[in-house]
Amino acid sequence: MPFDNASGAPGMEWIAESFPELLSQRLASPTIYVLTREDRLRAYDRANIPTSVHPSRATIYRLVEPMDVDYVVLGRYTFDGRAFTAIAQVLDMRSRKLLPESRESGQLIDLINIETSLALDLLHAMRPNLSVSRQEIESSASPVRLDAFENYVRGILDTTAADKAHHFQEAVRVNPAYNQAWFQLGKAWFEQQQYDQAIAAFAQVALTDPAAREANFYLGLAAYYLGDFSRAESAFTFVAARMPLAEVDNNLGVAIARRGDLKAAALRFQKASQQDPSDADYHLNLAVALYHSGDQAGAIRELQECLTLRPGDAEAKSVLAAVNAARQGSPLNRSEVPLERIKSNYDENSFRQFFLGIQSAAEERLAKTDPVSHAQFHVSRGQELLSQGFGAEAEKQFREASTLDPQNAEAHSGLAHTLEADNDLTGARAEAEAALAIKIFIDPLLVLARLDLRDNRTDAAAQTLDRALHLDPANASALNLKRAVAAKLAEKAQPLPN
Repeated sequence: MPFDNASGAPGMEWIAESFPELLSQRLASPTIYVLTREDRLRAYDRANIPTSVHPSRATIYRLVEPMDVDYVVLGRYTFDGRAFTAIAQVLDMRSRKLLPESRESGQLIDLINIETSLALDLLHAMRPNLSVSRQEIESSASPVRLDAFENYVRGILDTTAADKAHHFQEAVRVNPAYNQAWFQLGKAWFEQQQYDQAIAAFAQVALTDPAAREANFYLGLAAYYLGDFSRAESAFTFVAARMPLAEVDNNLGVAIARRGDLKAAALRFQKASQQDPSDADYHLNLAVALYHSGDQAGAIRELQECLTLRPGDAEAKSVLAAVNAARQGSPLNRSEVPLERIKSNYDENSFRQFFLGIQSAAEERLAKTDPVSHAQFHVSRGQELLSQGFGAEAEKQFREASTLDPQNAEAHSGLAHTLEADNDLTGARAEAEAALAIKIFIDPLLVLARLDLRDNRTDAAAQTLDRALHLDPANASALNLKRAVAAKLAEKAQPLPN
């Protein structure tokens, strides 16, 4: 919750919202999901409470009870002209009690450090047995200047897209590596349909930042609206590889269809409809792609499914009638077949809440097991998520496993794989080597070989592959990689032209 300004000092109202913004970043972890500001605003709306109101504790309890949260962070801050003090308290919703207060003080210019210290206090209050350092807390986000942070928070609080853009622009001007500010600036431009500027802002978000997935989703939409289907496809592909949500696969299918590859588009629409069979648009899009690919029977089947879900869909009715008529020999006018429908919503939060519910139940069950067994569960879960395309979630599982059991080689190997996919090549190499230091097996060897090949260290890649194939001579991935290495070596061996 926003903290209360107990000092009454003017010009400090923005600090109230700075606490949920910074604490959310600092507290978020593989086992703690912090609800977003948007979640909180929706709760206010459902309870018919104006967002400008500072509710009492009783009202807060009524406000958050339907959200099924475990903890609520409350607080206040004071400033006497010299010292700034922040006091926070955790409301434990399960036991219905307030935990002891946490207090941090310092100069106002040290606001971010004060809030970071408070985050560490709160984390220990909620999870007394959790071993976490201040350095680990701080590494959850890039360093931010206080003036940039103030502009960022003021932008969050602004009510118009133009005012938001002004504050976010100022934030990135003084702090050019401020990923969250670039992301919010992109959204402000996107809201104003300034798609070129939105693309430029979204492109500044580092690909390793958690905001990169949503940034690239909106970048893809902006490029699509500008008719740049190649860039839209590239952006949606990036997101799909890390968070394959139904809306992402759908939009990737739309971009692919605009570029003319209807069979590949149909596969994406099919995946989207399997992930969310209740969305009529995915069935319509699949029907259109199937029809253009020559599969009239499949198109009819999907159109009928669309109309079952949404009986009043006029376009679907028109297309179904036209396709049925075409099967009877009547010519089909291509203009009767609509364009595929794009999705403008991105709902990673719902997925994360669902996933965390499963995760919390598992953690509760595993709490009394030994660290080695606990770690192995996270490794198995990470491998399952990785096979389904959920790279970011898999990475968290592997990190949790390696924390619980640093000698789990599969945890380090899985982490190397996810870091490689996320272009953190230094981290991937370190984790692969850590896995091999524990035991020799093929997976981390393949990661190292791929990394060496990317670095044009072809001889080193060949040697690593020889070790891998000695362990598993029939391994398909190793054999494919060996062919790629052989081609590189042959290219290097060609004599230079006279």
